[in-house]
Amino acid sequence: RTPFDARARTSRAMDWFFTQAKCADATPTGAPLGTPPGAAVSAVDPAAKKKTDFLDLPTPVKYEELQREIMMSLKADHFEGGRFDFNKQLNQKFFLSHSVFMGSIEVPAQGNQIIKIPNATYEFGANVVDANYMLVGRALTDGRVSGRLKYDFSDALSAKLQTSKEPGFSQVMVDLDYKGLDSQAQIKLGNGSFYGVNYLQSVSDTLSLGGEGFWLGGQKKSGVGFAARYADDKTVATGQVATTGLVSLTYTAKVSEKAMLASDFMWNWNARQAQASVGYDYILRQSRLRGRVDNNGVVSAFLEERLNAGFTLTFSAEIDHANKNHKFGFGMTVGE
Repeated sequence: RTPFDARARTSRAMDWFFTQAKCADATPTGAPLGTPPGAAVSAVDPAAKKKTDFLDLPTPVKYEELQREIMMSLKADHFEGGRFDFNKQLNQKFFLSHSVFMGSIEVPAQGNQIIKIPNATYEFGANVVDANYMLVGRALTDGRVSGRLKYDFSDALSAKLQTSKEPGFSQVMVDLDYKGLDSQAQIKLGNGSFYGVNYLQSVSDTLSLGGEGFWLGGQKKSGVGFAARYADDKTVATGQVATTGLVSLTYTAKVSEKAMLASDFMWNWNARQAQASVGYDYILRQSRLRGRVDNNGVVSAFLEERLNAGFTLTFSAEIDHANKNHKFGFGMTVGE
């Protein structure tokens, strides 16, 4: 036997020793003393072992719905005066709506003063809803008319037509939406030589990135914007920046099953102006309370109380001490 054979036997013995010391059932480094072999592996949080499957990413929201949580929590439909809504369903696809509003119109005056002119309107609406299409029409006594048509060609492709007419102004907008497995895209065409496109892509289970661009031929203006959205089970954060000089940041946090906190920030670089607000959204079994305060000191609250099926009361309040402009409203909705 040669010295080489002796060294080979020694090397195989050392390999066997280290293999036994680092076998798969051994307790990993950092596990508590006395932990049985293999127990530390099973004690690992399943979420920590989950890896992102880039071939199976979730479908993001539409680009125009990037801030939908903020819109629902901080942008309540505040009003001043009295409002009564009545909805009547005639069959499974067709229902009518009637709305009476008695309030005022604000007219700016010199300085920070605001003149309020009493105003009352009646709105009639007709709605047709089917599995593949939706028709909505509105007509008001002050001369405003609007309509919307949405049709789904398939699960991935849909189109939407929106029109509005009021004294001295009219608008037509056509949207073509594409919904992919992990992306959303949209093309917009409107009167005044308006062309727009946007796209949002999921890059992980919680993060989506996208951008938009538009061209307004009538005014010879164009713009490009970029956006990011992070969403998990409890938080949603968004950020947008555009060449028009706007920067927007939003954040919402779900603190419990019934309560949510929200904040937003917007900065206009061209006008050198910034706006920020914080608010809450509290949902109970038969009511919903939303409120916020902004950097101008405006405090607002919006309460919806569902007394029973088909009957809802609404209370709106907005207090602006700086401009001495206070708004209070009461509403009632009958019908689903």
